[in-house]
Amino acid sequence: MNLLYEEGGDIKIATVQSASGAGDAESWQATSLSGKKIKLKAKEVWLRFEKPEAQMAMDEASTLTADIDLQFLWDCAPDEEFGLVDVAHEYFGSQASIPQQVALAIALQGAPVFFRRKGRGRFQRAPLEQLQAGLAALDRKQKELEQQSIWQQELVAGTFPEALKSSAKQLLFSPDKNTSAYKALIAACTETGESPAQLMIRCGAIDSPLAYHQGLFLKAHFPNGADHNLAIGVDQAAYAAAIAELPLAQVQAFSIDDSGTTEIDDALSVTVIEGGHRVGIHIAAPGLAITKDDPLDLVARNRMSTVYFPGDKITMLPDSVIEQFSLDEGMPRPALSIYVDIDAEGIANRASLQMRAEMVPMAANLRLENIEHLVSEESLLDEGSNYPYRKELATLWQAAKHLHAGRQEKRLANGLRAEQLGVIDPNALARDFHFQIQDVDGVQRVEIVPRQRGSILDTIVAEWMIFCNSASGQLLADHGLPGLFRTQKGWGPLRTRMQTTPGPHEGLGLDYYAWCTSPLRRYSDLVNQWQLIALAKHGVTAKMVAPFPPRDATLMGMAADFESCYQAYGEFQDRLEKYWCLRWITQDGDSKTVHVRHLKEGMSRVELVPLHLPIPELATHPRMTRAEVVIADVDFLQLSAGVRVLEIEAKIESPEKPSADQVAEQTPEQVVSDNPEEDAGPD
Repeated sequence: MNLLYEEGGDIKIATVQSASGAGDAESWQATSLSGKKIKLKAKEVWLRFEKPEAQMAMDEASTLTADIDLQFLWDCAPDEEFGLVDVAHEYFGSQASIPQQVALAIALQGAPVFFRRKGRGRFQRAPLEQLQAGLAALDRKQKELEQQSIWQQELVAGTFPEALKSSAKQLLFSPDKNTSAYKALIAACTETGESPAQLMIRCGAIDSPLAYHQGLFLKAHFPNGADHNLAIGVDQAAYAAAIAELPLAQVQAFSIDDSGTTEIDDALSVTVIEGGHRVGIHIAAPGLAITKDDPLDLVARNRMSTVYFPGDKITMLPDSVIEQFSLDEGMPRPALSIYVDIDAEGIANRASLQMRAEMVPMAANLRLENIEHLVSEESLLDEGSNYPYRKELATLWQAAKHLHAGRQEKRLANGLRAEQLGVIDPNALARDFHFQIQDVDGVQRVEIVPRQRGSILDTIVAEWMIFCNSASGQLLADHGLPGLFRTQKGWGPLRTRMQTTPGPHEGLGLDYYAWCTSPLRRYSDLVNQWQLIALAKHGVTAKMVAPFPPRDATLMGMAADFESCYQAYGEFQDRLEKYWCLRWITQDGDSKTVHVRHLKEGMSRVELVPLHLPIPELATHPRMTRAEVVIADVDFLQLSAGVRVLEIEAKIESPEKPSADQVAEQTPEQVVSDNPEEDAGPD
């Protein structure tokens, strides 16, 4: 005997092997057409029959099902509930065969728009209104499937559908996975073996892998676009009122930056006083006109930082605001200044610290490209040296060396190795690079110029900006004002963090450290500037008028938001630098032969550019082992490449293996996330 039943929404037939019980309690051990052993109860069985054989009945029924007219069946069916056998006699006649009844069961089960299931083998036809609505929905679904198929064919052929062009970026970066467009895209990718980005680039919907990487970042962090609202700017009346009360500083200040810097945040001045010099660190002061919760603050708080990447940047503040507050040469600019006296030996007297808001005459914007090669220990002492601000730079350099030495004492006390001042190892890998991207005959070419850190000008800027951040942190701490303090203590990946209460920065060898030297491009610095302006204007009563009182929950949230945002921006910069490094590899051919240095665990870096690639063959070799390799098979979407080792150069190791203590002493250096260069002027 064969049994017709339903399982998982499908009509199936099984052949009985044994039976037990009787009536409604009857049950069977049976074998399905697939060979599966099952147990069926009487209440689960729709139909019992001896002939034809199970497989023959199912095959014939499957053929008959295609010819069943569901609309006619609905017309034939009674209004009340009906059984399978009853409606089979109405549709096929009183002599309806078993295959015909099975076919009808399949049709009824698969037509929920026409018939509602009421129980085992029993149905009721849907009301006319619901039937019409269901048929309309089926028609729409069919048209969507047809459209999806057309789109899929176009995508496979390399043509992006015209109707989808306006939503191409949304389809790639934030798709609605229930839409026909997305289903067509995924179906086309499955057919071609491409990723959505690869297919859309091939179809011309996305210009290039670069556009993909940029679009992915913009969608995540700038969903409304990276351009500033041109209507937002500084209230000119408020600006005029803010600077009207500022005194004019009796200094001639100058900045030190590279030629690409447009947001000049900081400058220096040196004034001769009795017994030594007075050094001024002057920081652009947008905080004088931008106030907490005003429209410009909301813009800056939303962005948290300027985003830097090769070839362009996304500024935290609108260009009009930057132009108004940037310390450009030629006229006095509003600034928050910190002054400290140094003696004839260049030793700073911290007790002489003064801070005030003022208009600072900007005498010059020195550019590193023009003078860095001229500045040396010898030229600073040579009266005949002919470059701007030689005397001032000599004074700043002498004091910078003492500042650096003081920090190294604390680093040693913290168990860290002392850093060498102004030492440039010609064999060391360059740490900084300048990416120049030019359009040559319609094709973008990149030039990557390495720049070794550690020059005298680097050190002057770095040490004095670190001093400024340290002094600012100390002033906030001494007066009980909260701020965004940069701290580093202990070990582990989260040891460097932003917090609202003072704490030491062990890596820099400082008791206090609060970023304040870049308020045009970092929101943390703007927040700290508001607190410092309150201190400069109100002294001991600053706590009563400062924008952020102690234990302010908003400030705590800003610290967390800044950390996550700053990290994401840094990762994007690294990603695009890797993209342009790979472009540098391939811009003159499909492959390039270069030298690499092994760093650790098989990860190596190309000597000429900041490109890190895994090279398993070097995993067992000592750190800084040099090898000649060929880089090819570059994938600009995955940012990967194939590397073939040509030659591994011999590495001369120290005759003595370093002790565990020596290794432990050096390990912290590899994970320090803040360093003196982080506040050097060049962006």
